[in-house]
Amino acid sequence: MKTTHIVAIVLAVIVAGAVAGISLMNKGDNNGSNIDKTEFGTITMFKSPNCGCCGIYSQYLNRKDFSVGIVSTPDADLANLKNKDGIPAQLRSCHTMNVGNYFVEGHIPAEAIEKLMTEKPDIKGIAMPGMPSGSPGMPGGKTGDFVIYAVNNDGSFQEFMRV
Repeated sequence: MKTTHIVAIVLAVIVAGAVAGISLMNKGDNNGSNIDKTEFGTITMFKSPNCGCCGIYSQYLNRKDFSVGIVSTPDADLANLKNKDGIPAQLRSCHTMNVGNYFVEGHIPAEAIEKLMTEKPDIKGIAMPGMPSGSPGMPGGKTGDFVIYAVNNDGSFQEFMRV
């Protein structure tokens, strides 16, 4: 009788451990983020029809559980969109995305977008200028910190984060 109770207890502990392990594994399915990425809906990426790195960047975001829709836009219209969004010329990159009410400019790592979505600051958007080597969607190795800037509603900007 005692052996039966011990076996039952051991089995209960094993099952509980397995359930806890599955729960922990499922928490990792969204790449460590605990935010609801569906709250902002589909991210819309506006890019030049001739740009290949933007497509690679959208695949990176899809792997990070973001939903990305791509709109190929003539270069002149893309420039007008950046002007309308108030993206300073010195912070521009090859593509612009709409994430909720924010713009996200450039090859920004997912953790910066997640921070934007979590904190919901009173800004226009975030930007990482140029196309830095080793940034998501870009070839080469990372040569330093990726500096992401927050663009304020008055057009000024300051560092948002480094990755």
